[in-house]
Amino acid sequence: MDVTRPVEGFLQEPGVLVDVRSPAEHRQGHIPGAVNLPLFDDDERARVGTVYKQEGRNAAVRLGLAITGPRLAGWGERLTQLADTGPLRVYCWRGGLRSGSVGWLAATLGLDHCLLAGGYKRFRQWVLAEVARPRRLMVLGGSTGCGKTEVLKALRRRGQPVVDLEALANHRGSSFGGLGLGAQPSGEAFENALAWSLREHSPSRAMWVEAESVQVGRCRIPAGFWALMKEAPLVLLERPLEERVAALTELYGVQAPALLLEATIRLERRLGPQRTVAATDHIRAGAMAEACRILLDYYDRTYAHELSRRPAPIARLEAAGLDADAVASQLVGLTTP
Repeated sequence: MDVTRPVEGFLQEPGVLVDVRSPAEHRQGHIPGAVNLPLFDDDERARVGTVYKQEGRNAAVRLGLAITGPRLAGWGERLTQLADTGPLRVYCWRGGLRSGSVGWLAATLGLDHCLLAGGYKRFRQWVLAEVARPRRLMVLGGSTGCGKTEVLKALRRRGQPVVDLEALANHRGSSFGGLGLGAQPSGEAFENALAWSLREHSPSRAMWVEAESVQVGRCRIPAGFWALMKEAPLVLLERPLEERVAALTELYGVQAPALLLEATIRLERRLGPQRTVAATDHIRAGAMAEACRILLDYYDRTYAHELSRRPAPIARLEAAGLDADAVASQLVGLTTP
Protein backbone atom coordinates (compact mmCIF):
# COMPACT_ATOMS: atom_id res chain seq x y z
CA MET A 1 0.00 0.00 0.00
CA ASP A 2 1.31 3.44 -0.96
CA VAL A 3 1.75 5.51 2.22
CA THR A 4 3.08 8.67 0.53
CA ARG A 5 0.88 11.75 0.43
CA PRO A 6 1.13 15.07 -1.45
CA VAL A 7 1.48 18.16 0.72
CA GLU A 8 -2.21 19.05 1.05
CA GLY A 9 -3.20 15.47 1.79
CA PHE A 10 -0.32 15.05 4.24
CA LEU A 11 -1.26 18.22 6.15
CA GLN A 12 -4.93 17.21 6.29
CA GLU A 13 -4.19 13.76 7.67
CA PRO A 14 -4.69 13.38 11.43
CA GLY A 15 -1.85 12.52 13.77
CA VAL A 16 1.55 13.69 14.98
CA LEU A 17 4.10 15.26 12.63
CA VAL A 18 7.53 13.62 12.85
CA ASP A 19 10.53 15.47 11.39
CA VAL A 20 13.41 13.00 10.99
CA ARG A 21 15.89 15.60 9.69
CA SER A 22 18.88 16.71 11.75
CA PRO A 23 18.45 19.10 14.71
CA ALA A 24 20.02 21.98 12.76
CA GLU A 25 17.63 21.46 9.83
CA HIS A 26 14.70 21.40 12.24
CA ARG A 27 15.81 24.59 14.00
CA GLN A 28 16.14 26.40 10.68
CA GLY A 29 12.53 25.63 9.81
CA HIS A 30 9.97 22.86 10.08
CA ILE A 31 6.28 22.17 9.64
CA PRO A 32 4.62 23.89 12.62
CA GLY A 33 4.00 21.48 15.47
CA ALA A 34 6.41 18.82 14.24
CA VAL A 35 8.38 16.70 16.72
CA ASN A 36 12.06 16.31 15.83
CA LEU A 37 13.18 12.65 15.82
CA PRO A 38 16.47 12.94 13.90
CA LEU A 39 17.83 9.93 12.08
CA PHE A 40 21.28 11.57 12.22
CA ASP A 41 22.67 14.32 14.40
CA ASP A 42 24.26 17.33 12.68
CA ASP A 43 27.78 15.86 12.50
CA GLU A 44 26.53 12.48 11.28
CA ARG A 45 24.45 14.10 8.57
CA ALA A 46 27.54 16.02 7.40
CA ARG A 47 29.62 12.81 7.35
CA VAL A 48 27.00 10.91 5.35
CA GLY A 49 26.70 13.79 2.90
CA THR A 50 30.46 13.95 2.41
CA VAL A 51 30.66 10.21 1.75
CA TYR A 52 27.76 10.47 -0.72
CA LYS A 53 29.59 13.17 -2.69
CA GLN A 54 33.01 11.49 -2.59
CA GLU A 55 32.18 7.78 -2.76
CA GLY A 56 28.62 7.53 -4.03
CA ARG A 57 25.20 6.44 -2.80
CA ASN A 58 26.02 2.87 -1.78
CA ALA A 59 28.88 3.95 0.47
CA ALA A 60 26.65 6.60 2.08
CA VAL A 61 23.90 4.05 2.69
CA ARG A 62 26.34 1.65 4.35
CA LEU A 63 27.59 4.42 6.61
CA GLY A 64 24.03 5.39 7.43
CA LEU A 65 23.18 1.81 8.37
CA ALA A 66 26.26 1.58 10.58
CA ILE A 67 25.18 4.73 12.41
CA THR A 68 21.49 3.94 12.77
CA GLY A 69 21.54 0.19 13.32
CA PRO A 70 22.26 0.26 17.07
CA ARG A 71 19.49 2.83 17.61
CA LEU A 72 16.56 0.99 16.04
CA ALA A 73 15.14 -0.29 19.31
CA GLY A 74 15.15 3.22 20.83
CA TRP A 75 13.54 4.76 17.78
CA GLY A 76 10.93 2.00 17.75
CA GLU A 77 10.03 2.78 21.33
CA ARG A 78 9.81 6.50 20.63
CA LEU A 79 7.67 5.99 17.53
CA THR A 80 5.34 3.74 19.51
CA GLN A 81 4.99 6.43 22.18
CA LEU A 82 4.23 9.08 19.56
CA ALA A 83 1.70 6.79 17.88
CA ASP A 84 -0.32 6.74 21.11
CA THR A 85 -1.51 10.24 20.15
CA GLY A 86 -2.51 9.26 16.59
CA PRO A 87 -1.10 8.17 13.23
CA LEU A 88 2.46 9.20 12.38
CA ARG A 89 3.10 11.73 9.61
CA VAL A 90 6.80 11.39 8.77
CA TYR A 91 8.95 13.63 6.61
CA CYS A 92 12.60 14.34 5.79
CA TRP A 93 14.21 16.78 3.35
CA ARG A 94 13.30 15.20 0.00
CA GLY A 95 11.04 12.32 1.03
CA GLY A 96 13.88 9.86 0.43
CA LEU A 97 15.95 7.48 2.49
CA ARG A 98 15.54 9.05 5.91
CA SER A 99 11.75 9.20 5.98
CA GLY A 100 11.57 5.93 4.06
CA SER A 101 13.69 4.19 6.68
CA VAL A 102 11.58 5.49 9.54
CA GLY A 103 8.45 4.56 7.60
CA TRP A 104 9.81 1.01 7.22
CA LEU A 105 10.38 0.84 10.98
CA ALA A 106 6.86 2.13 11.67
CA ALA A 107 5.40 -0.45 9.28
CA THR A 108 7.44 -3.22 10.92
CA LEU A 109 5.99 -2.20 14.28
CA GLY A 110 2.48 -2.11 12.83
CA LEU A 111 2.10 1.64 13.37
CA ASP A 112 -0.31 3.67 11.24
CA HIS A 113 1.73 6.21 9.29
CA CYS A 114 2.16 8.20 6.09
CA LEU A 115 5.11 9.91 4.39
CA LEU A 116 5.34 13.35 2.77
CA ALA A 117 6.01 12.96 -0.95
CA GLY A 118 8.87 15.25 -1.87
CA GLY A 119 9.60 15.92 1.81
CA TYR A 120 10.11 19.27 3.50
CA LYS A 121 11.43 20.69 0.23
CA ARG A 122 7.97 20.21 -1.29
CA PHE A 123 6.37 21.72 1.82
CA ARG A 124 8.49 24.85 1.33
CA GLN A 125 7.20 25.14 -2.22
CA TRP A 126 3.66 24.91 -0.83
CA VAL A 127 4.49 27.66 1.72
CA LEU A 128 5.65 30.13 -0.92
CA ALA A 129 2.56 29.41 -3.04
CA GLU A 130 0.22 29.75 -0.05
CA VAL A 131 1.54 33.15 1.09
CA ALA A 132 1.14 34.51 -2.45
CA ARG A 133 -2.32 33.05 -2.96
CA PRO A 134 -4.92 35.72 -3.82
CA ARG A 135 -7.03 36.56 -0.78
CA ARG A 136 -9.12 39.38 0.60
CA LEU A 137 -7.06 41.43 3.05
CA MET A 138 -7.94 44.44 5.19
CA VAL A 139 -4.92 46.39 6.46
CA LEU A 140 -5.14 48.15 9.82
CA GLY A 141 -2.83 51.15 9.89
CA GLY A 142 -2.07 53.92 12.33
CA SER A 143 0.83 55.73 13.93
CA THR A 144 3.01 54.11 16.56
CA GLY A 145 1.17 53.69 19.85
CA CYS A 146 -2.35 53.62 18.39
CA GLY A 147 -2.99 50.15 19.81
CA LYS A 148 -3.29 48.28 16.52
CA THR A 149 -2.11 44.97 17.97
CA GLU A 150 -4.70 45.07 20.75
CA VAL A 151 -7.40 45.86 18.19
CA LEU A 152 -6.36 42.83 16.14
CA LYS A 153 -6.72 40.67 19.26
CA ALA A 154 -10.17 42.12 19.84
CA LEU A 155 -11.14 41.41 16.22
CA ARG A 156 -10.02 37.80 16.67
CA ARG A 157 -12.17 37.50 19.81
CA ARG A 158 -15.11 38.54 17.64
CA GLY A 159 -14.46 35.70 15.24
CA GLN A 160 -12.79 37.82 12.55
CA PRO A 161 -9.94 36.24 10.57
CA VAL A 162 -6.69 37.86 11.73
CA VAL A 163 -3.03 37.29 10.90
CA ASP A 164 -0.75 38.87 13.49
CA LEU A 165 2.57 39.33 11.71
CA GLU A 166 4.27 40.77 14.79
CA ALA A 167 3.27 37.75 16.89
CA LEU A 168 4.56 35.38 14.20
CA ALA A 169 7.85 37.31 13.99
CA ASN A 170 8.04 37.81 17.78
CA HIS A 171 8.86 41.46 17.18
CA ARG A 172 6.92 44.75 17.27
CA GLY A 173 8.55 46.12 14.16
CA SER A 174 10.67 49.06 15.34
CA SER A 175 14.11 49.64 16.86
CA PHE A 176 12.40 48.94 20.20
CA GLY A 177 10.33 46.07 18.85
CA GLY A 178 12.33 43.22 20.32
CA LEU A 179 12.49 44.55 23.89
CA GLY A 180 10.98 42.17 26.41
CA LEU A 181 10.60 39.42 23.84
CA GLY A 182 12.66 36.32 23.16
CA ALA A 183 14.60 35.39 20.05
CA GLN A 184 12.98 35.78 16.66
CA PRO A 185 12.38 32.78 14.42
CA SER A 186 14.46 32.31 11.31
CA GLY A 187 13.10 33.88 8.14
CA GLU A 188 12.19 30.41 6.92
CA ALA A 189 10.32 29.54 10.12
CA PHE A 190 8.46 32.88 9.92
CA GLU A 191 7.30 32.09 6.38
CA ASN A 192 6.17 28.62 7.49
CA ALA A 193 4.19 30.06 10.41
CA LEU A 194 2.58 32.67 8.16
CA ALA A 195 1.46 30.07 5.63
CA TRP A 196 0.16 27.87 8.45
CA SER A 197 -1.85 30.78 9.85
CA LEU A 198 -3.27 31.72 6.45
CA ARG A 199 -4.29 28.11 5.87
CA GLU A 200 -6.82 28.41 8.69
CA HIS A 201 -8.94 31.01 6.83
CA SER A 202 -10.91 31.06 3.62
CA PRO A 203 -9.28 33.33 1.00
CA SER A 204 -12.68 34.77 0.14
CA ARG A 205 -13.34 36.08 3.66
CA ALA A 206 -11.85 39.43 4.69
CA MET A 207 -8.76 38.94 6.84
CA TRP A 208 -7.25 41.66 9.04
CA VAL A 209 -3.53 42.31 9.09
CA GLU A 210 -1.54 45.15 10.64
CA ALA A 211 0.29 47.59 8.39
CA GLU A 212 3.99 46.78 8.63
CA SER A 213 7.26 47.55 6.93
CA VAL A 214 8.47 44.69 4.76
CA GLN A 215 10.96 43.84 7.51
CA VAL A 216 9.57 42.91 10.95
CA GLY A 217 12.79 42.80 12.93
CA ARG A 218 14.93 40.31 11.07
CA CYS A 219 11.91 38.54 9.54
CA ARG A 220 11.01 39.63 6.04
CA ILE A 221 7.42 39.46 4.83
CA PRO A 222 7.40 37.16 1.75
CA ALA A 223 7.17 39.01 -1.54
CA GLY A 224 3.88 37.41 -2.52
CA PHE A 225 2.10 38.38 0.69
CA TRP A 226 3.72 41.83 0.73
CA ALA A 227 2.26 42.48 -2.72
CA LEU A 228 -1.20 41.55 -1.43
CA MET A 229 -0.78 43.89 1.55
CA LYS A 230 0.19 46.83 -0.65
CA GLU A 231 -2.92 46.38 -2.78
CA ALA A 232 -5.33 45.82 0.11
CA PRO A 233 -7.74 48.47 1.47
CA LEU A 234 -6.30 50.46 4.39
CA VAL A 235 -8.22 51.49 7.48
CA LEU A 236 -6.42 54.16 9.50
CA LEU A 237 -6.68 54.20 13.28
CA GLU A 238 -6.12 57.64 14.84
CA ARG A 239 -5.46 58.43 18.52
CA PRO A 240 -4.37 61.64 20.26
CA LEU A 241 -0.68 62.03 20.98
CA GLU A 242 -1.11 61.91 24.76
CA GLU A 243 -2.94 58.56 24.62
CA ARG A 244 -0.18 57.14 22.45
CA VAL A 245 2.55 58.46 24.75
CA ALA A 246 0.78 56.89 27.75
CA ALA A 247 0.46 53.54 25.99
CA LEU A 248 4.12 53.45 24.93
CA THR A 249 5.31 54.58 28.35
CA GLU A 250 3.40 51.71 29.93
CA LEU A 251 4.72 49.21 27.37
CA TYR A 252 8.38 50.20 27.34
CA GLY A 253 8.82 51.94 30.68
CA VAL A 254 9.34 48.58 32.39
CA GLN A 255 12.34 47.75 30.18
CA ALA A 256 15.92 48.09 31.39
CA PRO A 257 17.28 51.61 30.71
CA ALA A 258 20.38 50.14 29.07
CA LEU A 259 18.22 48.38 26.47
CA LEU A 260 16.18 51.52 25.84
CA LEU A 261 19.36 53.54 25.38
CA GLU A 262 20.77 50.97 22.95
CA ALA A 263 17.58 51.00 20.87
CA THR A 264 17.54 54.81 20.80
CA ILE A 265 21.19 55.11 19.79
CA ARG A 266 20.52 52.73 16.89
CA LEU A 267 18.25 55.46 15.50
CA GLU A 268 20.83 58.24 15.83
CA ARG A 269 21.54 58.54 12.11
CA ARG A 270 17.84 59.19 11.45
CA LEU A 271 16.97 61.02 14.67
CA GLY A 272 19.93 63.34 14.44
CA PRO A 273 22.44 64.04 17.21
CA GLN A 274 20.43 66.67 19.10
CA ARG A 275 17.23 64.63 19.41
CA THR A 276 19.23 61.49 20.23
CA VAL A 277 20.99 63.27 23.09
CA ALA A 278 17.69 64.69 24.35
CA ALA A 279 15.92 61.33 24.22
CA THR A 280 18.75 59.45 25.93
CA ASP A 281 18.99 62.12 28.63
CA HIS A 282 15.28 61.67 29.39
CA ILE A 283 15.69 57.89 29.54
CA ARG A 284 18.59 58.20 31.99
CA ALA A 285 16.48 60.57 34.09
CA GLY A 286 13.54 58.13 34.11
CA ALA A 287 11.37 60.55 32.11
CA MET A 288 10.09 57.94 29.66
CA ALA A 289 7.08 59.99 28.55
CA GLU A 290 9.33 62.84 27.41
CA ALA A 291 11.59 60.40 25.57
CA CYS A 292 8.52 58.93 23.86
CA ARG A 293 7.42 62.35 22.60
CA ILE A 294 10.78 62.90 20.93
CA LEU A 295 10.81 59.44 19.38
CA LEU A 296 7.20 59.69 18.22
CA ASP A 297 8.02 62.85 16.31
CA TYR A 298 10.48 60.81 14.25
CA TYR A 299 8.19 57.79 13.86
CA ASP A 300 5.19 59.95 12.92
CA ARG A 301 7.10 61.68 10.13
CA THR A 302 8.36 58.35 8.86
CA TYR A 303 4.86 56.89 8.93
CA ALA A 304 3.37 59.90 7.15
CA HIS A 305 5.91 59.45 4.36
CA GLU A 306 5.05 55.75 4.01
CA LEU A 307 1.34 56.57 4.05
CA SER A 308 1.76 59.04 1.20
CA ARG A 309 3.07 56.25 -1.01
CA ARG A 310 -0.07 54.14 -0.98
CA PRO A 311 -3.73 54.69 -1.94
CA ALA A 312 -5.84 56.78 0.42
CA PRO A 313 -7.41 54.91 3.36
CA ILE A 314 -10.96 53.70 2.79
CA ALA A 315 -11.79 54.84 6.33
CA ARG A 316 -10.29 56.83 9.20
CA LEU A 317 -11.40 55.80 12.66
CA GLU A 318 -11.00 58.33 15.48
CA ALA A 319 -10.31 56.13 18.51
CA ALA A 320 -9.82 58.78 21.22
CA GLY A 321 -10.89 57.34 24.56
CA LEU A 322 -12.00 54.03 23.03
CA ASP A 323 -10.67 50.66 24.13
CA ALA A 324 -9.68 47.92 21.69
CA ASP A 325 -13.05 46.15 21.89
CA ALA A 326 -14.95 49.31 21.06
CA VAL A 327 -12.71 49.95 18.05
CA ALA A 328 -13.03 46.36 16.86
CA SER A 329 -16.82 46.52 17.00
CA GLN A 330 -16.73 49.44 14.57
CA LEU A 331 -14.27 47.70 12.24
CA VAL A 332 -16.36 44.55 11.95
CA GLY A 333 -18.97 46.44 9.95
CA LEU A 334 -16.39 47.32 7.29
CA THR A 335 -15.97 43.66 6.31
CA THR A 336 -19.65 42.80 6.17
CA PRO A 337 -20.62 42.14 2.51
